[in-house]
Amino acid sequence: MKFNYKAINDQGKTIGGVVETDSKQAVLALLKKQGYRPILVNQEKRKLNATIWSSKKVKLQDLVVFSRQLSTMVSAGVPLVRSLAALQGDTESPYLKEVLVGVTKDVESGLSLAEAFSKYPTVFDEIFVSMVRAGEEGGILDDILKRLAHQIELNASLRKKIFSAMMYPTVILIVTIIAFFGIMLFIMPKISLLFVELGGPNAKLPIYSRVLVDFSHYCVSSSIIKFIPLLGSVPLLKSTPNLILISVIIGIGLIIAYRYTKKPKGKLIYHGLLLKIPVVKIIVLKIAIARFARTFSSLMSSGVNVLDALEVTGAAIGNKVIENELIAAAREVQDGKQLSEPISKSKHFPAIVSQMLMVGEETGQIDTVLPKIADFYEEEVSVLIDGLASIIEPIMIVFLGAGVGLIAASVMGPIADLTKVVGNN
Repeated sequence: MKFNYKAINDQGKTIGGVVETDSKQAVLALLKKQGYRPILVNQEKRKLNATIWSSKKVKLQDLVVFSRQLSTMVSAGVPLVRSLAALQGDTESPYLKEVLVGVTKDVESGLSLAEAFSKYPTVFDEIFVSMVRAGEEGGILDDILKRLAHQIELNASLRKKIFSAMMYPTVILIVTIIAFFGIMLFIMPKISLLFVELGGPNAKLPIYSRVLVDFSHYCVSSSIIKFIPLLGSVPLLKSTPNLILISVIIGIGLIIAYRYTKKPKGKLIYHGLLLKIPVVKIIVLKIAIARFARTFSSLMSSGVNVLDALEVTGAAIGNKVIENELIAAAREVQDGKQLSEPISKSKHFPAIVSQMLMVGEETGQIDTVLPKIADFYEEEVSVLIDGLASIIEPIMIVFLGAGVGLIAASVMGPIADLTKVVGNN
């Protein structure tokens, strides 16, 4: 938080400025420590750099380049402030340049790099900030930044695979939904009139045909459009716009649910739900285990103690349910148990993780054993997503074909039967 202050210095002059800290009391303490007598301290009103509709983002590739460059400069012994200032001109992202200006000022004012990064959550997420904090505390900031760059690249590759796998079925699904409602609004009303002309108002239709006709009537009567020329004299506004109302309610509900998942309790519920969805559960678990293995081994190899390493690793996993399990495991480790023991009782960590941990503990090579687990599970995720991509396409084609067949049978079957009845009469 930023605070504006006015104070009297040791020469009796009134001075002013801006300080970034956690609370007003901290500002007062800082001023008194510097020998100033505070007159006025007010919190500065925050100006949002982005709205909900146009949030500023930084490309993952730009973040990867920044992490690698900062790692190189820190490992070469360049002071942190000078490194940040130099990288401001190297980045191609205007918003990242703006962020780095703020980060540089924060570090100059005495904040840690992790605290400075935490002010820009749209650029540096919780995992990034937690890892940087661990690097600063363990004196391994350059190594952590390299691993962060590697992890961001892996995440970007994973996102691309997921996006590519879901692009085709998403397009097919959208086209199918548009086509279905187009049929319900424009074609089925005319066909239902044809049913009446051929078989009379009491014409008997198969159950699936009746369902489609009734749903079509509901869609037509719930539309906000009064007339469509293609339908001639068939009015489309015979009742209140129920579909619009339902859509608005669903939209508001989704927004509320999304905001709730950003709160600690909501995030815990959401992450627990992800671990119950069959296919999603497997992907989330494998990613979490890979992150745990890679992060924990990095911290242990850098001399960070087990309890601190578990705390940081839990925050870096990205799933609150598993993070809580690691917090509980840390308590048992504090009581004198080996980490492999509580991990073996976990509902989400497979047996191979506890077994490899046990081997690492016995041989003193945790930092060597765990990266192999990370490599294994990252490869498993990649293979799983590739497999899903190859399975989703034929499944979508089957469902689409079944839907088209059902609509065709619902329309052509009754027409053929009613035509026979009319011909016999």
